[in-house]
Amino acid sequence: MRLLVVGAGSTGGYFGARLAQAGRDVTFLVRPSRAAQLQQSGLRISSPHGDVTLDPKLVTAQTIDAPYDVVLLTVKGYTLDAALDDMAPAVGPDTMILPVLNGMRHLDSIAARFAPRNVIGCALKVVTTLEDDGRIVQMTPLQELIYGELDGTTSPRIRSLDEFMRAAAIGARLSNTIRREMWEKWVLLAALGATTCLAGGVIGEIEACPGGAAFASDLLDEVVEVIRAVGDAPSDAFVETTRAQLTAKGSGYASSMFRDLQRGRSVEVEAIVGDLVRRAAAAGIATPLLSAAYIRLRLYQNKLA
Repeated sequence: MRLLVVGAGSTGGYFGARLAQAGRDVTFLVRPSRAAQLQQSGLRISSPHGDVTLDPKLVTAQTIDAPYDVVLLTVKGYTLDAALDDMAPAVGPDTMILPVLNGMRHLDSIAARFAPRNVIGCALKVVTTLEDDGRIVQMTPLQELIYGELDGTTSPRIRSLDEFMRAAAIGARLSNTIRREMWEKWVLLAALGATTCLAGGVIGEIEACPGGAAFASDLLDEVVEVIRAVGDAPSDAFVETTRAQLTAKGSGYASSMFRDLQRGRSVEVEAIVGDLVRRAAAAGIATPLLSAAYIRLRLYQNKLA
């Protein structure tokens, strides 16, 4: 099985490196500038699970010569359209595309660009960052790569994919409820991102303020209300676990969107917050806190542009 990782940033670089380290056939589709950096310094991972430097197999959009069995799509939402164009020569009728993107609207974009059958559900739990020198740093031991057929079936191809992924110690897990898990991930990302970006601090700092825990909890309730109306409802246990994470005393927990904002980088405001606000409006649900976060992040992104 041949895997093409689209993007060698903090997410694709990390999981692709671990699979290559385990002996799997992994190639990275990268832009010329990232290719030059990787050719000079290698693909470098710093992680609680062990550091590694690899000499990765690389292609650019112009040098893809045949379809791959699997494409792991690990780009930001605001670069999705360009990435789909770049990877098009790598996608055949039987190619499985695993999109590690935030939100849910990317599923429709990928299915429209290729075919619904190409799309495999995928959700990711990891905290990594790409340093300015090109090194990928895993910030906590957490790592889980979850995948499955969107209709919940256990097909022969998904069994083969599961065997391929389990070669590496990356927390690979096959799920028959992947669609619900993707919606649950959106609950966490939207609530955590909106809370930290709107308040301007990590969870422990917000909780320490008068009314901080109630603010985070109320924002979570807004998000959950929307998801229950427009998507696959999260389990009660997931909601309460998330509430505990968003109100934990002394926690340094923060969203990647908040870290990007602090560094002056582009943020995925539309995929994580904007799309949810629009779905809420279409369903007639008021989201004052989530909408305030959207305005804050949209204003930031507009200034950055």
